[in-house]
Amino acid sequence: MYLIVGLGNPEPDYSKTRHNMGFDAINKIAKKYEIELTRTKFDGIYGSGIIEEEKVILLKPQTFMNLSGKSIKQFVDFYKIPLENVLVIYDDMDIEIGTIKLRKKGGPGTHNGAKSVVHELSSEDFPRIRVGIGKPMDEYDAVDYVIGKLDDETYEKLEMGINKATGAIEEFLKNGIDIAMNKYN
Repeated sequence: MYLIVGLGNPEPDYSKTRHNMGFDAINKIAKKYEIELTRTKFDGIYGSGIIEEEKVILLKPQTFMNLSGKSIKQFVDFYKIPLENVLVIYDDMDIEIGTIKLRKKGGPGTHNGAKSVVHELSSEDFPRIRVGIGKPMDEYDAVDYVIGKLDDETYEKLEMGINKATGAIEEFLKNGIDIAMNKYN
């Protein structure tokens, strides 16, 4: 079993924001594989199904970004999911818009949601997909940049990264993190 987690803030208030790239990737793959995200447990909204012949749980923690790890930890413990089967998707300002980066493991960088996941799991040894949102221009502060509502044109550019993340999820489930990294990085 795999746990595929998108980080974000509760919808609809934070829909169409840069900080919700993880949620958007989960929504997109759920729609493609007809997995309903209607169940609630452990501070998250989730659904389960089959993707690439693997049983998956798709999760959107509802704890707000900075506490995302609490929900993930409860799912990992309850379902006894090994960390190498926990794929976490989140936004990253240090990556260009429309680009993604996959990592097998590593530190959280400056991302507070990723810091929460590392803290709660007591490990950096889980795969992740970082979706590029680009850096804010000088007139924005980082908080306004990541949680501010986006116009359709800006969101369309970000959707390229969401689409790549969806493909990377499928590749990860089909062929593992190493092949997914080779294909998408």
